[in-house]
Parts: sequence; structure tokens; C-alpha cells
Amino acid sequence: MTEDRVIEVFREAGALLEGHFLYASGRHGRQFLQAARVLQYPGHTEALCKAMAARFAGDGVELVCGPATGGIVLAYETARHLGCRAAFTEKEGDGSMALKRGFRLERGTRVLVVEDVITTGGSVKKTIAHLRDRGAEIAGVSVLIDRSAGEAGFDCRFEPLAHLAMESWEASGCALCAEGRPLVDPDDIIL
Repeated sequence: MTEDRVIEVFREAGALLEGHFLYASGRHGRQFLQAARVLQYPGHTEALCKAMAARFAGDGVELVCGPATGGIVLAYETARHLGCRAAFTEKEGDGSMALKRGFRLERGTRVLVVEDVITTGGSVKKTIAHLRDRGAEIAGVSVLIDRSAGEAGFDCRFEPLAHLAMESWEASGCALCAEGRPLVDPDDIIL
């Protein structure tokens, strides 16, 4: 699957939104990626996860793990293509990520971490730290779209399916605010 096709799938699913959005970081931007709109379509999910799995097919992956919530469906479907188990991490009270719900992880298990969209890579980094603390070997990270512009670095193999530069501004210097455009909650946009 090519980068262009990944972006096209997001557009087809109405998951690449245009407007004036407030990001979790507090910055403002004119585009928003809502990966859940893609993952509601099993055909898209299967094709994207098959592409992620193909990049790690010969790496002895024994577990695919994704941070909740974006990585749950991706972990399951990517694991299906790799013929291994799937799990997910969840936030702890201190902001870290951890395996819960009785997921087993033996020392030396080779783990592929998957995520939908990377901006800072924070959830993935916290997931990797937790898995390593429990003795896992990280085979790598794969994401649908890297929108970090190279800022989200990992100390392991990193295989995004696509890259998308998304301009953003601090709220005080937002070009869209200067134009008088109101902020839109991406969840309010129904297609």
C-alpha cells in the first residue's frame, strides 16, 4: 500500500477533516485526522493492517500491542495477519501506559507496537517503556500516519505507512483565529 493510497483511504472515509481545530497539545490547526472513521470499515482496516504486518513479517513478532484506544483494533488485525497474539495498553493514574486485564507477557517476547496517528509519539513511548520494563524485546513501531514531521523519534525501527505534514500554531499566533474562524470540535463534524 502506497503513502498516497493511505491518505486517499483517510479522505474516502471522511477521516481527513478540514477546518479550525484545537489539538490535544493546545495548538490549533486546519486539518484533523480521525482514524476511527477509517477503522469502522473492515475492508480498510484489513488492508492497512496487512500492510503494517508485511513490513515486520520476517521479524519473529510474537505479540502486537497498541495503546488504547487508537491501537486496539490495529493491534488485533495486525496480529491476525502475523499469526500471533494481540494486546493493548491503557493509561495509568500517573499518565503512564500499562498492560492490564491479565495480558501475559513473558521476558524476551518480541513485540510490535502499532498506533493510528503519531503526533508526539507519547503514548507509544510510554507503551514501549512499560513493555521493556516487563522484559519485552521491541521489534519496532508501525503507524498508519506519522504527522510528527520527524519529531517523534523512537530508539527502534519505525515504519509509518504514510507521512502527512499538518501545519499548526500556538493559540496566541493562530492564523485561523486571526481570520475570525471559530474552533470546531472534530467530533461535531458528521459526514
